Amino acid sequence: QLQLVESGGGLVQPGGSLRLSCAASGFTLDYYAIGWFRQAPGKEREGVSCISASSGSTNYADSVKGRFTISRDYAKNTVYLQMNSLKPEDTAVYYCAGTRSTTAWAMCVLTRVDNWGQGTQVTVSS
Repeated sequence: QLQLVESGGGLVQPGGSLRLSCAASGFTLDYYAIGWFRQAPGKEREGVSCISASSGSTNYADSVKGRFTISRDYAKNTVYLQMNSLKPEDTAVYYCAGTRSTTAWAMCVLTRVDNWGQGTQVTVSS
């Protein structure tokens, strides 16, 4: 079974940057779409950004477009989420997710997820 481990969360001031990493084991990511989701206290989990397996197409939530960038390193079997210009409303637990043979859009918008990571906390505060 695909296992996903997130890292890189922490406390950052508004306007700052963080890079989250999602390391996969158990299977190669070549056939998996990978996404980042987040859940703030009292809110539903939402898709932040997803990347497809083959074409590399991406999907971003409107709230993060222009600020966040998702990328994947096939050699390291790892997916990254570069987060710039962070805002207090970005504060949440961020989860990495994986799904075999789906599109970035379906994964992020329809929450089509087979495997979840354990989550990493991101706090944006002065």
